[in-house]
Amino acid sequence: MMKKSLAAALLVAGLAHAQTLPNLRVGLAEDPDVLDPTLARSFVGRLVFSALCDKLVDVDEKLVIVPQLAQSYEWSADSKALTLKIRPGVTFHDGEKLDAAAVKFNIERHKTMPGSNRRGELGPVTSVDVVDPMTVRLNLSAPFTPLLAILSDRAGMMVSPKAAQAAGDKFGLKPVCSGAFKFVERVAQDRITLERYDGYWNKAAINFAKVTYTPIPDATVRLANLKSGQLDFIERVASSDIEKLEIEKKFKVSRITEIGYQGITINIGKSDKAQQNPLGRDPRVREAFELALDRQGLAQVVMDNEAKIGNQWVAPTNPYYAKNVPVLKRDVEKARALLKAAGIPNPSFTLVAPTTSDAQRIALVIQAMTRDAGFDVKIQSAEFATSLNMADKGDFDAYVLAWSGRPDPDGNLYSFHGCKQPLNYAGYCSADTDKLLDQSRAERDPAKRKKLFEQIAAQITKERPVIYLYHRNWLWAYNPKLSGVREIPDGLLRISGLKLAP
Repeated sequence: MMKKSLAAALLVAGLAHAQTLPNLRVGLAEDPDVLDPTLARSFVGRLVFSALCDKLVDVDEKLVIVPQLAQSYEWSADSKALTLKIRPGVTFHDGEKLDAAAVKFNIERHKTMPGSNRRGELGPVTSVDVVDPMTVRLNLSAPFTPLLAILSDRAGMMVSPKAAQAAGDKFGLKPVCSGAFKFVERVAQDRITLERYDGYWNKAAINFAKVTYTPIPDATVRLANLKSGQLDFIERVASSDIEKLEIEKKFKVSRITEIGYQGITINIGKSDKAQQNPLGRDPRVREAFELALDRQGLAQVVMDNEAKIGNQWVAPTNPYYAKNVPVLKRDVEKARALLKAAGIPNPSFTLVAPTTSDAQRIALVIQAMTRDAGFDVKIQSAEFATSLNMADKGDFDAYVLAWSGRPDPDGNLYSFHGCKQPLNYAGYCSADTDKLLDQSRAERDPAKRKKLFEQIAAQITKERPVIYLYHRNWLWAYNPKLSGVREIPDGLLRISGLKLAP
């Protein structure tokens, strides 16, 4: 009897504690796509997943791999197998146990599910072995250093095998993961509600009863909701609002240089259009185009200087930035000379720009800047999904494209510049570059990898399939009573450790 009374008392105490916890209200810049880590594509969906679905590993402020669902890992001597020790005592939101068999199920689901967006990321993984109930081994076709960084994102997120098998391709409508919060409801274009999972392995670090994500595409409206007290945190604040927020000092502000980039992708071999415009035909014209750009001026006009200029897939502050290929300064006279040598003093091409405000401003500023060197840039606006479809088909001359980035440089590089890779919208293909890319994936020594990236940068710059412009700051604003906000370059808000003072 006494045991039952004690259990009842503990249950009541637990419920009372949960009821005293505040709710966290987060404003998103868009409505996420499907809430299934195998199928998902959007950046904003990763913000929700950070509370809903834990990963095998995570990254810290310096992009160092840190444990999450896997307590430790070890590479084999030949770097062709990665062994992970799974954290004991972890359960999914349906109470099912997370063990090595569940990890095997998830990796295989990522690789085989129709429509999977993780299949390519996990391409080198050939098989998964359950070594013992809490140890799993990923076997590789070749050494693949970026694998841990890949497992710190959606490819490393674990869902309940029982729930996934029962729901099939409808799993994203009611996801069951192993994160700090479990799914409650989703109202399209209105809200996603999660509630605290009392069985969470690290629940002592969770200080909210619920998290509500509200998509508000208009940055001005998003900020107004924060100021009125309807939200506690908003992501992607308009760069034009940051200075005033800092002067007012009524809200906290965070700025974090992204691990992605903003750039111009040029069709140099994706389709016949590459040979139908001078920019695609001649690398001298592409060099002239870059020389006609003032990157700092672009960052000032488009981002209110809330960006770091750059000319590669990683920012100049990144340890893997190739210093042997520095950022070019604007030189209109040299640009004109190159165009004259190419026999095309007034090249004309069409720049496709998504209808987002940033992309439209970039296109207009580039149009004006390059006119000084003799370029005639025509702008074609397209809704984002439409523009991606055009890029896939090679139905463009040049394209304004942003990439949210990945912790390992390979995630910003391989799929964009490897021959016939899925994100190689430029149609760039070089056997020499492919060889270097493969070597960079196999090399685990950071110093040797950096030398390979320097060779890759020198090789790719000869052709300029992408003109990199700058690396944006993730701009956040939040309630001054909210503490524990971690500024991690992937731009994702970690709920663990956050507190909201009364």
